[in-house]
Order: sequence, then C-alpha cells, then structure tokens
Amino acid sequence: MISEGDQVPKFSLEADDGTVVTRDSLMGKNVVLFFYPKDNTTGCTQEACDFREAFPRFGKIDAMVIGVSPDSLESHRKFKKKYELPYLLLSDEDHRLADNFGIWKEKSMYGRKYMGFERTTVIIDRKGRVARIFSKVKIPGHTQEVESAVRQLE
Repeated sequence: MISEGDQVPKFSLEADDGTVVTRDSLMGKNVVLFFYPKDNTTGCTQEACDFREAFPRFGKIDAMVIGVSPDSLESHRKFKKKYELPYLLLSDEDHRLADNFGIWKEKSMYGRKYMGFERTTVIIDRKGRVARIFSKVKIPGHTQEVESAVRQLE
C-alpha cells in the first residue's frame, strides 16, 4: 500500500477522451487524483460537480484534476457530458491503481457486502511523489481542503 512520501507506482489508464494517462505523463505537474465509487450516484455526482466548480482555481495554482473510478469509459463519457466536467476521468476497471493505494475495499450497503472504491483523494507533487492522501472523504468542504493542500506545495 502507498503512503504519503512514496513514489507513485507506474500505471497506465485510459481516459474518457481516448488518451492514456501514465505516471510518467504526470511528472512535472501537481495532480489531484480523486477516486470515487461510481458515476451518476448522488455523492459521486456532488463530488464531481464540486471539483468542476473549483476547476478554474486549481488551474490558477497549476494543478491538474483527474477523476478515477472503476466505471467503463462509456459510462465516464456520459457522466462527463451530463455534468459538463472539464477534467479527465480515468477508468480503473480492474482496480489495479486503487489496489496500489489500498482503496479497493469491502463495503456494505443494506447488509449486502461488495468490493468497491473507498472515496479517497491523492495529491501527487511535481516529482511524482504522494504529497497527501485524504481517506474516507466527506464531500462538504473537501475541494477547499484539497486546494489548500495543493497551495502548500508551492
């Protein structure tokens, strides 16, 4: 499992726009990776829209915002279009990246157990190191907290 200060492991995930995002392609940039459980669910939609609203502020501090979930690229494309999301959405269908961060976990809803993403945000610095991990994210105020943490990197 990856911790703050660790180098981000090599990865390669396809984005909703058809590009491939790798660890190496993110080097030299501050990156906000927000892992969310599922497109078009109430909490995930709120989080995605909060990052949409904050997106211009992240641009001003030279930080990329990228959403990651286990949904398909087609699901991501529909979700992005419906909510006019200005950032990339990565498909981690085999949950390899989520496994590396230790956020592919057993969850429970209405007594039914299943595996899924634990809502987590990871800030990666320009050197490809994990600068901050926000686990078990509570959505209200989260984007402001992340923005403040990115500003401290400069």
